[in-house]
Amino acid sequence: MSLDTSTTTTTVTTSNSNNIDNLPPPNTKIGLEIHCQLTQLQSKLFCSCKANYRTYDTNQNVCPTCLGLPGTLPLLNKAAVEKAIAIAQALQCTTPPKIAFFRKNYFYPDLPKNFQITQLNVYGDTSIGSNGRVSVEHKDIRITRIQLEEDPGRIVHQGASEKTQTTLIDYNRAGTPLVEIVTEPDFEDPREIRLFLNVLSDLLENLQVSDPTLDGAMRVDGNVSVAGGPKVEIKNVTSFHDLEKALVYELARQQSLVSRNIPVEQETRHWDDKRRITISARSKEGDLDYRYFLESDIPWIVIDNNTLKQIQKDMPESISSKKERYISGYGIAHQVADVLSSDKFFSDLFEEAQKEIALRYTDNSGIQNTAKNIANIITTDVMGLIDTREKQGTSKLRAVHLVDLTDSIKQGIISRSAIKTALPEIVSSGDSIKNIIQKLDLGNVSDSSELSELISQVLSVEKKAIQEYKTNPASINYLVGCVMKKSDGKADPQTTLKLLEEKLAGN
Repeated sequence: MSLDTSTTTTTVTTSNSNNIDNLPPPNTKIGLEIHCQLTQLQSKLFCSCKANYRTYDTNQNVCPTCLGLPGTLPLLNKAAVEKAIAIAQALQCTTPPKIAFFRKNYFYPDLPKNFQITQLNVYGDTSIGSNGRVSVEHKDIRITRIQLEEDPGRIVHQGASEKTQTTLIDYNRAGTPLVEIVTEPDFEDPREIRLFLNVLSDLLENLQVSDPTLDGAMRVDGNVSVAGGPKVEIKNVTSFHDLEKALVYELARQQSLVSRNIPVEQETRHWDDKRRITISARSKEGDLDYRYFLESDIPWIVIDNNTLKQIQKDMPESISSKKERYISGYGIAHQVADVLSSDKFFSDLFEEAQKEIALRYTDNSGIQNTAKNIANIITTDVMGLIDTREKQGTSKLRAVHLVDLTDSIKQGIISRSAIKTALPEIVSSGDSIKNIIQKLDLGNVSDSSELSELISQVLSVEKKAIQEYKTNPASINYLVGCVMKKSDGKADPQTTLKLLEEKLAGN
């Protein structure tokens, strides 16, 4: 990446990007503006203050540059540009050979400089990316542009009511690297939006550029219009769940106005979480209102082909590629592969398990079967047990535990149902499978005499099942289940089946 020091100053205009429940209003359109912090970076976008502002006391992660004091100059974070390019490439965007930064001028208490350094497509495409797309359930959602910018500070409201409310400002966040992803108005109902945001969150986490689960790391504004009317921007939504509710309400509000021939105002509205309604905040600004002009303190950035190729080379395997590899390489079911590949924590756990499997098995069938069993254990048992970021951080479950578990089931040492008892102990203690089986008495009952006694007890009460077996041999599986239940899941299934067949043959 190189710097081109030629600069030009100009005022500009640019285009904006502008749907609900089961039956959306006619000509419903919803576009999104997604703000994603680059949480994996060490420093802010234009200074050396820490990007991870969350660990600091109020207004302690600041310096003259991010406070916008007179005489300070921005120094662009090269790593932020590279991370933003990686996002653009993952979203199939085109990254131009040169990018530029602009000043977006407006006054707001959380913006210490009274302008925000951002990007804008003026001299052709000069933002970090444009014209991309994301496929969600076979529908393409178009990405208008991706721009790199600085996050403003954070406004904190304290007080029980509006009369007693105090407004405070924390500038620790000001200057944090932020990528804004603007979509075309391709959404027609909130369900599509929820699916899209889930896909995008997984993609960002897989790229290792952002942790969407952190407070404020991923914020979304919706642009809504019905019947070809003006768009209304919905801001101040704190979660994806609330965004869906806000859009449902706003579309219903606009549809009601249109049905009564009342014009819809082009404005910015906020979501009132307590009253579950959108409320008018201000008239919607146009680009001329922001008086954009080229940021003369930051030279044009040249993105040469070598830089672009290196970023593409360093990008981790995509989720779609990983999914296809799981399906074709290990024979994992499509649905299981979809869930497993989408979550980086669990896909990493699965990948580590494959390394252990490769050391234990030489035949391909053994590798495939063990891999499929581990994938099923992760998606059906582990994900429900370690379902938060905090639990993942403290979990002592390792890949070797999963391989040992599947081997123990394969060898008949424990039953599949015993996993639900063993896993919580593994997660909390990290002890070996052998010790946990002994500690919790999870070993299978494989002694023939003991199993014969259990089978006799079951057959003495399951007369109807015995008669059914004579015409339908497959019903023996029901009897196996009865023996398993009577043994608290410890009966060895194969030995149980064999002994049952022998006893039933003698009846």
